[in-house]
Amino acid sequence: MILVLACTIGALYTIGAWLLMQRSLTRIVIGLAILGHGANLLLLTAGGRAGGVPIAGADPATTSDPLPQALALTAIVITFGVSGFLLAMAYRSWRQRRDDTVEDDLEDRRLAAAVRRLDQDRARRETREAAHGEIADQHEVGVGPGGDG
Repeated sequence: MILVLACTIGALYTIGAWLLMQRSLTRIVIGLAILGHGANLLLLTAGGRAGGVPIAGADPATTSDPLPQALALTAIVITFGVSGFLLAMAYRSWRQRRDDTVEDDLEDRRLAAAVRRLDQDRARRETREAAHGEIADQHEVGVGPGGDG
């Protein structure tokens, strides 16, 4: 039974993470909900077998651990709040543009272009240095312009 739960939790996390990486806010909200379900299942599975009510003075060997249940309730509340926020963003995006696709930020594009320019400059500089190194090696051996060859 534990193996089935572990595989189910893994599948929920995988599907949720894949959906979070999409561009559509609707898919992001669904991915967050699936991740929340995976987290709740993980927390309740970590609590172990069901037991008696955790009342003060009861036998600890036969009672259930209340901490995973409290953490699961907290995860439900957090997932609900974030889902509500993302749904509000998706609704506003749909009302303004009739589309819920998340686009790249202009600053992200500017930084990506700057990184590309730096990489191109670095490649040119390394190519120039390699060419100068070959010319210097040829001069040492005496081959090439000015050498006896």
